[in-house]
Parts: sequence; C-alpha cells; structure tokens
Amino acid sequence: MYDFIQKFHSGWAYLALLVLVVAVVNSFIGMFSKKDFTSKDRKIALFALIAIHIQLLVGIILYFVSPLGFASFGQMADKALRLTSLEHPLINIVAIALITIGWSKHKKLLTSESKFKTFSIFYGLGLVLILSRIPWNMWL
Repeated sequence: MYDFIQKFHSGWAYLALLVLVVAVVNSFIGMFSKKDFTSKDRKIALFALIAIHIQLLVGIILYFVSPLGFASFGQMADKALRLTSLEHPLINIVAIALITIGWSKHKKLLTSESKFKTFSIFYGLGLVLILSRIPWNMWL
C-alpha cells in the first residue's frame, strides 16, 4: 500500500503543479492585459484548487504510512528526514491554505482586475512555497 500511495503522490504532483502553474500564469496574463474574468478563468483556478487539495489528502495519508513521515518526526538532525517529516508537510499545508484563501476571497470581489490580482498573489505565493519544499532529490 505504501508504494502505491507514494507513487501516486509523486505522480499526481506533476499534474497538480502543472495546473497550478497554468492558473498562476493565467491570472498574471489576465491582470496585466486587463481582460474580463470569465468562467474559463474561474474553472482554471478551480481545477488548480481541486488538484492541489487531492495532493494534500494523498500526502496526509502518505505522511502516516511512510517511514519518512510521522515515524521519523523526532530526527531533526538529519536534513533529509527533517524535510520529509516536518518542512515539506508544514510548508505545503501553509501553501494550500493560501491557495484556498485566494479562492475564497475571489468570490467576494466584483471587478475582474481584483479577481486576477487575488489569484496572482495567493496562488503565486502558494506555488512558490510548494516549489521551495519539494524533495527534489527524491522526485526527479
């Protein structure tokens, strides 16, 4: 079971990151080109939100079944174990919270410019945080 969940978490990450990057790029394009916020833009952001939340759920399951997750939580001297047991989960939860806040805030906004700006800021910060804590040596 562990192997399947670990491979799914790693594989789904490619898709989740791709959709998140598309959402961030789309929001920057919309913000700088002053275009109208359409249902296509909303769907791109929603798909990014859904993909990243699926990644979170699979990651939480993996955290508790992996020998590199909760089981190695107390071994902070080892840089690799600290990354997988503390830094990666914690920073990614913060990133996903920012993405979720961005989604929630956009619903209350009325202008296209403010919606694109909100997605650019919150989804962009989430993307940067996620990219900063990917265990690249395990992933590539």
